[in-house]
Amino acid sequence: QVQLVESGGGLVQAGGSLRLSCAASGRTFSSFRMGWFRQAPGKEREFVAGGGAYYADSVKGRFTISRDNAKNTVSLQMNSLKPEDTAVYYCAADRPPYTGSLYSPSGYDYWGQGTQVTVSS
Repeated sequence: QVQLVESGGGLVQAGGSLRLSCAASGRTFSSFRMGWFRQAPGKEREFVAGGGAYYADSVKGRFTISRDNAKNTVSLQMNSLKPEDTAVYYCAADRPPYTGSLYSPSGYDYWGQGTQVTVSS
């Protein structure tokens, strides 16, 4: 079993930055495919970033995903935030053999509890 715990969410003004972190349990973290998703009220959960360095078009050039296998963590640096980035952000993990799509929530086996990001205009 894998547990994921996100942190770093909060309230920020448009144009500001936040850094989300996700701490994972388990000794095989380095083999997991990791991703970040978000879900705004009334909308479906959507892909934000994942894999080596794949990004949704809406965040390209503003968000950066990184991981530290020694610390079992994956982070999402979010710059130039916009009000439309407001959502609950989720960390997700997929074990090998990665049968699902990188871009779909159904492609991941484990999820964190989510962290709220609110961007004010």
